[in-house]
Amino acid sequence: MEPIIDVIKSRRSVRQFLDRPVEDDLIAEILEAGRWAPSGLNNQPWRFVVVRDRRRMASLAECTRYGAIIRGAPLLIAVFLDEDVMYDHTKDTLACGAAIQNMLLAAHGIGLGAVWLGEILNRKAEVCRILEAPGSMELMAVIAVGHPAPGGSDPGVRRDISEIASSERFNKPIF
Repeated sequence: MEPIIDVIKSRRSVRQFLDRPVEDDLIAEILEAGRWAPSGLNNQPWRFVVVRDRRRMASLAECTRYGAIIRGAPLLIAVFLDEDVMYDHTKDTLACGAAIQNMLLAAHGIGLGAVWLGEILNRKAEVCRILEAPGSMELMAVIAVGHPAPGGSDPGVRRDISEIASSERFNKPIF
């Protein structure tokens, strides 16, 4: 088993996919990873909608300037915050983010590519209508998933740790 830090460092946002469906057992693994994310009070406020219908995906593609990614993906997973089980909006939003990250890492770990689409939140109401989401559901993101096409991701570049971390207080070097 590959050390988790290596999986984290090698994961990339994949925006181009092969024209090949994602197998049900792989979808189940991704959803399972999301299900096991941490949440405050273990309320598990996330809900996932798996989208494979091309017409529905075409409608969703119209909700974002990244529609080409959606049109090219064989699978979408819409992530919602269920306000009926929510106890704190900020904490539960963060829990949904943790579920999304778990799913992105799981997809990468099983050889798939994925990208977290957040800009689609600008049209939350329309996405909820397309996916027939109950009023208690708040859209958090849409994840596009598929078998990665060659060259479908960018190289990972990160800031130096000294630019993003400090010790005890801001502006005191960590090391």
